[in-house]
Amino acid sequence: MSLRAEKIANAASAEEMFAEERAEILAGLTAAQKHISPKYFYDQRGSELFDAICRLPEYYPTRTERRIMARYLPDIAELVGPGAAVIEFGAGSSVKARQLLAELREPVAYVPVEISGEYLREQADELARDFPDVSVVPVVADFTKPFDLPNHAAMPQRNLVFFPGSTIGNFTRREACSLLEIMRAEAKAGGALLLGVDLVKDPRIIEAAYNDAQGVTAEFNRNVLRHLNAALGANFEPEQFRHEAFYDPRHERIEMRLLSLVDQTVLVDGEAIRFAAGEHIVTEYSHKYSIDGFRQLARQAGLAPAAVWTDPDALFSVHYLTVP
Repeated sequence: MSLRAEKIANAASAEEMFAEERAEILAGLTAAQKHISPKYFYDQRGSELFDAICRLPEYYPTRTERRIMARYLPDIAELVGPGAAVIEFGAGSSVKARQLLAELREPVAYVPVEISGEYLREQADELARDFPDVSVVPVVADFTKPFDLPNHAAMPQRNLVFFPGSTIGNFTRREACSLLEIMRAEAKAGGALLLGVDLVKDPRIIEAAYNDAQGVTAEFNRNVLRHLNAALGANFEPEQFRHEAFYDPRHERIEMRLLSLVDQTVLVDGEAIRFAAGEHIVTEYSHKYSIDGFRQLARQAGLAPAAVWTDPDALFSVHYLTVP
């Protein structure tokens, strides 16, 4: 939706991560069905646009999840216990982390993990000022791969991996299971996960959330092309692509794509990528789950479902999973 600061000063910048992942990006853009990972949405501008999406009237996940959290935070804090280190995957604006840290008993650390380094540092600095007793150590990393956790002045009694906002839906079921396994490893034995999971519902509600009237989501989608231009020296013309998003009931997911409006050739890292008019790049899947379906996925990843909370309209869910 990420340079490591202070104790993690040797980590690669987001641009260096792109250098390491050129092969992945080019493989996606030259595949029979062109695609790019949604993690590349999140440069500075992309992170800001996503924050704007979260405030849109059509985008129900953010406000619904916040209401669930606000109502059940005392129960969550009781389950987590005192002295926790909160590790937030895909930290973004850290708004929900503020909710959580304010309710937890004597949290010792907050580790926001994000691929957008500049934006991450800004948010981490603000949060550190507001929570002076919490060690705030941002980590710039691709959280879909294992990464090293920083040391803390005080040893946490439990690691809590926090992954709000339904980002787990951006991954296929198999990829989501692999990501849950990475989270399980970061939480360590005796730790826990707290995740937001979007639920299957009326497709009209889902589609409206990805096709807002103001066009913010369309701009967010096209911004991935600007990100590639800056990071890989590509020459995409974003206005030559149209944003599309639709719900696929067979796979229970939103498919978000960028449709080429004309025949065109784009240079990406020196390689010519040809687009026919009407050809598209898949930029994001957003899978929706039933509560039982997600709990089963968690078990496959070696996690134990402990609690789940939802809203009265069953739009969204928050899951608490433990590491045996």
